[in-house]
Amino acid sequence: MEIRMDFLNCLDHDTSMKILRCLEDPSDLVRASYVSRSWRDFVIANGLCKQLCLSMFPHLLRVDCVLEPSCVMEKASEVGCSKFVEWETLKREHKAYAFLAQACLSFPFDDCIKDAISASSTDNYPEESIRNTLQKGDRVGRRPSYWSSKGQRKAAVPETLVYKLVADICVITEINIQPFQAYFQQGSPIYSAQSVRFHLGHPKCPMDDTLGEPLDNCADDKFIWTYSSPEFPMAQESRLQNFKLPEPVVCIGGILQIELLRRVQRQEMDGLFYICVAHVQVKGRPLSSAFGVEILGPSGKFVLKTLSSAPPSSLPPSLPEDDALYHGVPLQGLADLEQVVNGLGVGVLDEDWNSEDDEAADEMDDELAF
Repeated sequence: MEIRMDFLNCLDHDTSMKILRCLEDPSDLVRASYVSRSWRDFVIANGLCKQLCLSMFPHLLRVDCVLEPSCVMEKASEVGCSKFVEWETLKREHKAYAFLAQACLSFPFDDCIKDAISASSTDNYPEESIRNTLQKGDRVGRRPSYWSSKGQRKAAVPETLVYKLVADICVITEINIQPFQAYFQQGSPIYSAQSVRFHLGHPKCPMDDTLGEPLDNCADDKFIWTYSSPEFPMAQESRLQNFKLPEPVVCIGGILQIELLRRVQRQEMDGLFYICVAHVQVKGRPLSSAFGVEILGPSGKFVLKTLSSAPPSSLPPSLPEDDALYHGVPLQGLADLEQVVNGLGVGVLDEDWNSEDDEAADEMDDELAF
């Protein structure tokens, strides 16, 4: 007869935590929570899915609370029990963070720009508007398509472009920029910047979905930037140049600022330095179908909302209340916990288990499958 035992019941809390923290895939933690009632309670009570998600995406540390559309007010007698309320909150966070971590890793890649908000300057508006950068390439029909800054005598004067993303919560991985080559000028000069830096964040006040015409010299104090990238060198070449972020970044609030640093090309006609951009592309995973956010004032904290429109097939498995449902659950993809335990040298999974321990084993089987 095969002997099974629940090592979490045989180990101290710290050792159990060390073992389960070896699971680096959120799907594995969800599967681990299906092994038994005690495993589920341990994973939820210690917020292991939340801890894993926050370690993967530190910007989610600003989550103030999690709300579900199905979250209804409980009866007054139930609400009065602080332990009941705390446990319901832990279960809700377990489900939300497990799904959020999976979504950040598995939702399809897409272009994440929705519209242009503003440019720090525009030379000839609207012919050279920032909105032209939403079009692929550097021409629309026979007409050149690009944004141009105003000319400056000093090459060190920077420019900024601000965009609205397609969702209030996106996982951004890379930004692509194509400098504009003025093929209609003598020598076909390329008006690139010397380097570029990116900022992600949210507006201080709610913005309308319909943004209208892009603005010039939009005040930077209208936004709170929660992420700033390293500075990337830009080549003076007329091609879509790829700038991959060091790691995927969760943008909360859906605002991107591109900071173009140092001008390299002087216009022969007036002797001034310009920066011109033909096209901007942002690649990432929009999560608008599954999550919404509500920014809580200037603190930068936000409420994470799981939406009812989230595709059921993408959601983590629901947490069964009937213990019998835990019996025989396949753990496909789950890390080999026996190897982890033995590697730690705690000696719980002993191959020399003998018949004298049958009674204890039966009791453990009952706990795993009653």
